[in-house]
Amino acid sequence: MQKGQIRVQTENIFPIIKKFLYSDADIFVRELVSNAVDATQKLKTLSSLGEAKGELGDTHIEVVLNKKEKTISIIDRGIGMSAEEVDKYINQVAFSGAEEFVNKYKDASIIGHFGLGFYSSFMVSSKVEIFTKSHTDAPGVYWSCDGSPEFELFNVDYAQRGTKIVMHINADSEEFLEETKLSGILTRFCKFLPVPIYFTAEGEEVKEKEEGKETEEKKPINNTQPIWVKKPSELQKEDYENFYRELYPFGETPLFWIHLNVDYPFNLTGVLYFPKIKQSYEIQKDKIQLYCNQVFVTDEVKDIVPEFLMLLHGVIDSPDIPLNVSRSYLQGDPNVKKINSHITKKVADKLEEIFKSDRASFEEKWESLGLFVKYGMMTDDKFQEKANKFFVFETLAAEADGKNTFQTFEEYKMAAETLQKNKDGKLVILYATDAIQQDAYIKAAQAKGYLVVKMDTLVDAAFLNNMEMKWENTTFTRVDADITDNLIDKQEAADTVLSEEEKESLKKLFSFEIPDVRLQVEVKGLSTDAPPVVATRPEFMRRMKEMANVGGGMAQFYAQMPDEVNLTVNGNHKIYQSILKADETVKETKVRNLADLALLSQGLLKGTHLTNFINRSVEMMS
Repeated sequence: MQKGQIRVQTENIFPIIKKFLYSDADIFVRELVSNAVDATQKLKTLSSLGEAKGELGDTHIEVVLNKKEKTISIIDRGIGMSAEEVDKYINQVAFSGAEEFVNKYKDASIIGHFGLGFYSSFMVSSKVEIFTKSHTDAPGVYWSCDGSPEFELFNVDYAQRGTKIVMHINADSEEFLEETKLSGILTRFCKFLPVPIYFTAEGEEVKEKEEGKETEEKKPINNTQPIWVKKPSELQKEDYENFYRELYPFGETPLFWIHLNVDYPFNLTGVLYFPKIKQSYEIQKDKIQLYCNQVFVTDEVKDIVPEFLMLLHGVIDSPDIPLNVSRSYLQGDPNVKKINSHITKKVADKLEEIFKSDRASFEEKWESLGLFVKYGMMTDDKFQEKANKFFVFETLAAEADGKNTFQTFEEYKMAAETLQKNKDGKLVILYATDAIQQDAYIKAAQAKGYLVVKMDTLVDAAFLNNMEMKWENTTFTRVDADITDNLIDKQEAADTVLSEEEKESLKKLFSFEIPDVRLQVEVKGLSTDAPPVVATRPEFMRRMKEMANVGGGMAQFYAQMPDEVNLTVNGNHKIYQSILKADETVKETKVRNLADLALLSQGLLKGTHLTNFINRSVEMMS
């Protein structure tokens, strides 16, 4: 029998391990089960090389909860340890002191420090015991420690090859003795480990027998062969969809997926899914899980996965991702950048492939895909270069019963550049954010042969600002930002049928004050079938106001400014022939109502002014 002290020159290393390395107590399950998996995998490797004695036999791992005894045991049938190996891997935490320990391991990028992983058990235990027998002829070994530097180590008759770790759970950690709690942690961290893991709550089987229930054959808690470890050629569509349901039981079938399988210049496997997103508010980040050799690490993958692809779902597994010793955060490393760039390229290539091979299907999925693509084009220049080939506008149908069509930027440009250029020679992309509210403006634009695209998602306001800087000689203008005659045509609008005196009279009638709105009035000769008054808001000011509402930056300056509205009075509309002949009271009432109707179309008639408009309309009808 051997007695001694763990060789650390500090009174107690365990508080440092608890506070510094493993702030999350759940981690002990991952660390100890991972060690058991490592021991099993090492045995299989030695066996394949003919260096392990005897038959492999069953190599599964057991996690046993004994609530009565207040213990959790983790049992493997792996490589095991001799007394010398226990002394080396468990006792020789060879640090000259607590400070050196912290300095040495706080940024360690190695997973598999057996001693460090093992010591996470003391986060929840008042005492830890090890029973182990090496795959060699060495006798069995027993080791125990109560969390102080003292330990016991002696030979024991432990017949089974492998290691059994028994944790005596302390009073502060008895939550881990709850079956549902422990089962949940195992599922979270060990769901895809490569060795079968069985979880047993001792006493449950006896209870079932006493109640006359048949004990079902136990199944492992983990899937040892998740699809990302297989070759894409071995898998069918159903395999990917079933695995998605395994990850997200309540999720809709994804649009499609990308299977990552890289072995140079780094190792990376995984499957990334494009989920269905019908509404902007359904966007959810942090749905990608990071694994290292099938051990769950985190679902915080923002450094590995580009920001715009955080909307994807799925798994990534790479042994080359540098983690700190507790696996709780990524270390800065060139590999992370390379992986990030590779994922971006794979996604862009996949989208281009689908666009080229099955454009109809691509367009059907655009409602969901558009968010990813636009977000990527704004935030990643390399992605944007590739995305220019498959980004599409949804162009609104000109006929009431027609279908919207899809055009790439180049296709839109070719179709629109003859008619839709402003006085500076820039292509004007007309867009609508609300096809119902802006219907009259859309119809007016389409009547002149202009193409209006739908831009009504969460990212579109930022997207068009961004693309105006990236696409040469291109500007975006909302369809209700100005009357389309002024917007596109370079020549002045046609003259009105009114005399100069009548035009001035009308302008004066429309020049009234509205709180928080600055009105600019002009009388022009629009077509006779155009509305009598058109209210528009200058594109720049409206964008600034919208940005101010979102908050931040210089835009706050514009939040304090009144809404700027242009009232374009159509002097050629026949209604003015009768209005100008009426008495002053009727003139003022009718003109105010026409102006209010136009302001209503821009959502600028509110409160008392809306009430006055309704009351005035009722009076006019009666």
